[in-house]
Order: sequence, then C-alpha cells, then structure tokens
Amino acid sequence: MSFDAELAELARKVVEVNRLAGRMITAAESCTGGLVAAAITEIPGSSDVFDRGFITYSNEAKTEMLGVSEDILATLGAVSEATAWAMAQGALARSRADVAVAISGIAGPLGGSEKKPVGTVVFARALKVNEGSAMVADTHHFGDLGRSEIRRQAALVALRLLLP
Repeated sequence: MSFDAELAELARKVVEVNRLAGRMITAAESCTGGLVAAAITEIPGSSDVFDRGFITYSNEAKTEMLGVSEDILATLGAVSEATAWAMAQGALARSRADVAVAISGIAGPLGGSEKKPVGTVVFARALKVNEGSAMVADTHHFGDLGRSEIRRQAALVALRLLLP
C-alpha cells in the first residue's frame, strides 16, 4: 500500500520544519482516526518531532484521555471549536509536545444535521509557549465529499496547522 502522496509530502514538511524549530508535536484526532499521526509517522525520522497521538473517537475517550469537559460536550457537542480547543489543550498537557493539533468532525455519510452537516470539521492548535499565535480554532465545511475525502482534507488542514 502506498501512502497518499499529498499527505506524505505535507507530513515531510511538518517533520522537517519542526525539527529545525526544535519543536515536538502531538495530534488529538477524532474523525480522522489517526490519519494525521499515520502521515507523520510515514516519514523517516519523525520520532525526532512526533511525541504521540491521541485517537479519541468517542466522547468518553475525549473526556478520559484528554480531559475534555463533559459540560462542553453536552452543551456544544463533539463537533465544536470549544471541544477541539479542549482536545488540543489536553493533548499538550498529556504529552511532551510544544504544539498540538486537534480535529473533530462529521465524515459521514451518517451523523450530520442541519446545523452541522456532513463535512463539518473543527480544528484547533495550541502551543505550550506563546509564539505569537497561541490559539487557533476554526471550522471548515468541506461539503459531502465522501467519508474518505473528508477525512483526507481534514488531515491536510491539521498538518498545515502544525507548521510554524
């Protein structure tokens, strides 16, 4: 099996620039199910910069592994910028990383709603030390591109967030 070329190339850049910056990275993933971590670890030498990944698909996993508040999940849902931000903060607190990215979304074909249709994915990046842009949280609406492509597009966005 060959790895997606675009994901691999972006992951290579993530590894290289974070190595040069002396930064360790981590990923807290939900809808991507480890695709970001897989892309990064496809790159030789990624252990220089990748500390660990958290695959927190269920709300219980988000709470238990990352410390996401049950109140946030109950009030705003798993697919919310507040949840992604809490996931990123939790990943930083539970790793040796300097920067964390978090992804949560609806890859479909089920699970969408009028307010959060299939293809809605939220992202957050948190830095251990303020480097000028300490908090990033954003929502992308990819549309119903199909489960695999939504996950792929989400992984690409997450990898870009790991660039300094």
